[in-house]
Amino acid sequence: MNDETGTGTGTQDTPEGPPSEGTATGTGTQTGPRPEPLRFFGTTWLKHDDGYTARRIAASAGSLLAAIAACLILRFAYQGIQIADVGSLVILLVIVMFAICSALAFGHTWEAFKKRPDPDRQASLRGLLAIGFVGSLLAYFARSLVEAPGENLHRQEYEAALTQHEKRTKRRTGNPSKKRRRS
Repeated sequence: MNDETGTGTGTQDTPEGPPSEGTATGTGTQTGPRPEPLRFFGTTWLKHDDGYTARRIAASAGSLLAAIAACLILRFAYQGIQIADVGSLVILLVIVMFAICSALAFGHTWEAFKKRPDPDRQASLRGLLAIGFVGSLLAYFARSLVEAPGENLHRQEYEAALTQHEKRTKRRTGNPSKKRRRS
């Protein structure tokens, strides 16, 4: 099974938990956990291969350009509110609303790169995150300067899954039916 990025190690997208275990890949059989693909990076984050650096540069540039474009659109909206002459209080409330929502969205997105967010909390913050989309884009930009966004979290989960798999397979070596029974 191939994922979107063409790395050839695709898995089912399971945002709820650590990497799933599988037995078959496109090139043969593999037992144990498989790395979970990241958006725009696939599984290149694991070994930093197949254009990982170029993807990081593209992700950071793309998110920065999207944030700049979003700010220009918000500027046009601000000018439209000024032209409508709705009053300085409304203009102030709109500016404060976008600033606070962007700051909260930045913080929430940044924390989501470190630990998986609670799905119920995520659903309740959907509106706030939509309003503060500029903050989310800036968090994505800043994180992609350091690593693929979410790479550290996925790496920790993958290594924990590998360790757990090794412990399970170590205990099960040999054929259990040929074990000697103690009397």
